Amino acid sequence: MLIRAITPADYASFDAVAPHPLQSVAWGEFRKKTGVAVERVGVFAGSTLHQGIQVTFHPIPKTSYTVGYFPKGAKPDLTQLQALRELGQKHQALFIKLEPCVYKPVETPTTEFAQVKQFLLGNGCQEGRPLFTRYSFQLDLRSSEENLLAQMKPKTRYNVRVAQRSGVVVKEDNSVEAFEGYLKLLKETTQRQEFFAHGEDYHRKMWRELHKAGVARLLTAGHEKTLLVAWVVFVFNNWLYYPYGASSNEKREMMASNLMMWEVMRYGKTQGCTTFDMWGALGPNPDTKDPWYGFHRFKEGYGGRLVEFVGSYDLVLEPRLYPLYRVADDLRWKALRAQAFLRRVIGPFDKAQGKR
Repeated sequence: MLIRAITPADYASFDAVAPHPLQSVAWGEFRKKTGVAVERVGVFAGSTLHQGIQVTFHPIPKTSYTVGYFPKGAKPDLTQLQALRELGQKHQALFIKLEPCVYKPVETPTTEFAQVKQFLLGNGCQEGRPLFTRYSFQLDLRSSEENLLAQMKPKTRYNVRVAQRSGVVVKEDNSVEAFEGYLKLLKETTQRQEFFAHGEDYHRKMWRELHKAGVARLLTAGHEKTLLVAWVVFVFNNWLYYPYGASSNEKREMMASNLMMWEVMRYGKTQGCTTFDMWGALGPNPDTKDPWYGFHRFKEGYGGRLVEFVGSYDLVLEPRLYPLYRVADDLRWKALRAQAFLRRVIGPFDKAQGKR
């Protein structure tokens, strides 16, 4: 096997073997636009590309070091780890975080997870803090529309019908005006749900690069002249993904989001997609008090299977500094959680005070 840098002539074959949109050329080009260093290498047998590896490197403030991120890559092996070590040394990385695209249905026992974990822990990795959710709902789109409707939960199916009877219309709309409407709804959604989200500049650059590549599509749900819901979906290698969504505070009784999910499923079928990955969920037996429980329950209603990914592992390249980084990172996350808690507590109080 030969490991070498990917050139533009390799882009089509690189995408063809990529197991996830986060390993696509378009995603890497987008991340470059945000100021992040991006490296792409391939594992070749002769002239045939067998595995692509795309890593982003993020500077650690006030140091000369970086942290590498390798999301949704192929199942790890010695050749892959060799390539990652070489890239990490080039960028003075303390470690490279791997979150392989290796998954299974939660109810299915398997030895593969144990084998992957044993391999990584035996080759310089440690279990790390996850950046990407460990669970997701996946739906088989090869079923007929009748079967897809039948496997929904009754309440979900009822809400879809409510939206249809209310006159909500869902369509693909990739216009500038529609995207600006999406950004407006996104700001409204983050304020209502009180969660962190990337800013407008991030979303504009993401949309520009991934839409140009044919990966990102924008679907809107509206009633009369009111935009109620807007979702960015990814279509990549016959899979459909739902990474970004936003909704209005208006006319929520019309259940536009429920119809949007159904129409996105139908849209995926027209695009030749076999599987719909809903891009994140809580695990089995979720905590009903979890801030993300509402999103989990919404997705669960459509009858997909809950899958678990193998997890997050840090390929440690600077073993003396890595523990210090983990301590600092733990403190940072504790501070972020404290801020989020204060927003949830103080926000309602401020609103109540404003009404007096």
